[in-house]
Amino acid sequence: MDPEVSLLLLCPPGGLPQEQVGVELSPAHDRRPLPGGDNTITAIWETRLQAQPWIFDAPKFRLHSATLASSSTQPQLVLRLGLTSYRDFLGTNWSSSASWLRQQGAADWGDKQAYLADPLGVGAALITADDFLVFLRRSQQVAEAPGLVDVPGGHPEPQALCSSGSPQHKDLPGELVVRELFSSVLQEICDEVNLPRLTLSQPLLLGIACNETSAGRASAEFYVQCSLTSEEVRSHYLSGGPEAHESTGIIFVETERVQRLQETEMWAQLCPSAKGAILLYNRHPPLQ
Repeated sequence: MDPEVSLLLLCPPGGLPQEQVGVELSPAHDRRPLPGGDNTITAIWETRLQAQPWIFDAPKFRLHSATLASSSTQPQLVLRLGLTSYRDFLGTNWSSSASWLRQQGAADWGDKQAYLADPLGVGAALITADDFLVFLRRSQQVAEAPGLVDVPGGHPEPQALCSSGSPQHKDLPGELVVRELFSSVLQEICDEVNLPRLTLSQPLLLGIACNETSAGRASAEFYVQCSLTSEEVRSHYLSGGPEAHESTGIIFVETERVQRLQETEMWAQLCPSAKGAILLYNRHPPLQ
């Protein structure tokens, strides 16, 4: 296994549709306050803003844990989520003390992620009609993994479920959170690759991968089929989209080559979240 990524959860063969995933959202699943207080998070954020004034804070869902049911009852997968923020993510997972925070979390709470923001990301193994997997070259302007190759993805947004104000646990029913989780990966594809929503299949959840370069931050990786060919996808991408600034190029790899991608030079160019998506995709042979 590549040291930059680990697999937290592998869904049953073929992946899970939205109807078989449930969410328990609770303050009990939030990050624990740092042992010395959260002032260091504020300091890190202010320093980062000076260097990258275009970044902005926003609420995110925090993955606490995930459990696959052993019986056939629905839902088959339960995600235990809390709330966190992008600011807290940069101030914990990306801080220079992240490894110490993991050690301290294990000692204080029996959970090495207890003090980390761990915002849940989403990513897509997006397959074209002519059997190519879609990758994007990340812009140098993005905060994470600038210049590396990624799959389309981003984050589900708690704010999308709130008409106004700051999202609160009690105002976010689990079924709406699941819907946002699955719809967010489609929205990211539409925004980043500039594809019409009607060309995309319903996502299937392949599993959850963790980025070990950002202290184990988790990402839910999905399988999405596109009804367009690679050339049609390229044409849509080149005509721009809402998040065109986040990438500088599009790359297509034949699905038959993806199984051995780890043996190629391209693997070193992939950011950890993309590696996680490929590792999970390769463990679901019925999709290939």
